[in-house]
Amino acid sequence: QVQLVESGGGLVQAGGSLRLSCAASGRTFSGYSVGWFRQAPGKEREFVGTIHWYTGTKYYADSVKGRVTISRDNAKNTVYLQMNSLKPEDTAVYYCAAGPKYGTMRAEYEYDYWGQGTQVTVSS
Repeated sequence: QVQLVESGGGLVQAGGSLRLSCAASGRTFSGYSVGWFRQAPGKEREFVGTIHWYTGTKYYADSVKGRVTISRDNAKNTVYLQMNSLKPEDTAVYYCAAGPKYGTMRAEYEYDYWGQGTQVTVSS
């Protein structure tokens, strides 16, 4: 059974940092891309960034480029989303997802597996 479990969310002041984790289990993800999405209250879920598990190639949304970094730890089967210089508009539920493709992977339909999400709240 494939599982993606996010953790690391919480409350942080504007300008602060958080590192989210996405622990993957249940299959080999070497040919997969793992993406991060977020959904703010009253808004549609939006793409944040993605990393290809084997090549390490990364793509980021323009809205977060320069403030976030995605990385992976193969030994721990975990993907990370490091977020810096956080803004109140970054407040959202953050989801990780895995899909069997290589590329920018900006669309939700490209992902087969989803985590349950973790809440990030940035106070002003």
